[in-house]
Amino acid sequence: MENNVFEQMARRYDTEDRIELAKVIVSEVKEGLSESETKSLIDYGSGTGLVSLELSDLVDSILLVDSSKQMLDVAEAKISRRGIRNSKVLYSDFTLETPELKADIVLMSLVLLHIPDTEKILQQLFSILNEGGELIIVDFDKNDQIDHPKVHNGFSHEELKDILSKVGFDSIEIKTFYHGKKIFMNQDASMFIARSFK
Repeated sequence: MENNVFEQMARRYDTEDRIELAKVIVSEVKEGLSESETKSLIDYGSGTGLVSLELSDLVDSILLVDSSKQMLDVAEAKISRRGIRNSKVLYSDFTLETPELKADIVLMSLVLLHIPDTEKILQQLFSILNEGGELIIVDFDKNDQIDHPKVHNGFSHEELKDILSKVGFDSIEIKTFYHGKKIFMNQDASMFIARSFK
């Protein structure tokens, strides 16, 4: 992942549009976390924690993982400002190496589209999940209006399902839950949530 782009964006990352979009994602993800008080959650590609810090009261612990140090600095400042006791940050890029971690839930929100090798990252995430653990992916539906050398133009549900089951996940459910104006590279787009279990 091109780190420097995110490093430069970190300080001004939390725009009103991003905060609004994060609220939509949080309310969708929350629905599936109703009985997770004892569970550990890893937010992979957490950025400044716009999504996962809003979930901190629903789970036992949250580890925000990102390959941008500056993004994590912003997240850490939020954690201490809000007095959130169960959240920590980890500077890491699983596409290079996966640390020895385990979690009950892994969340990846609008991150998969930035990672060139979809299957490889899903394999890494599969390996850090505990047995019976859940992977939650929020991302954009495939969008032919988007053409960018560093970003997937979204994902088709069928293709993603195939990759997830190939990696070893089962009971995979994918549904589109939101349509928005100019939310993906300045184009109108829809977002899906995918839930899969190990």
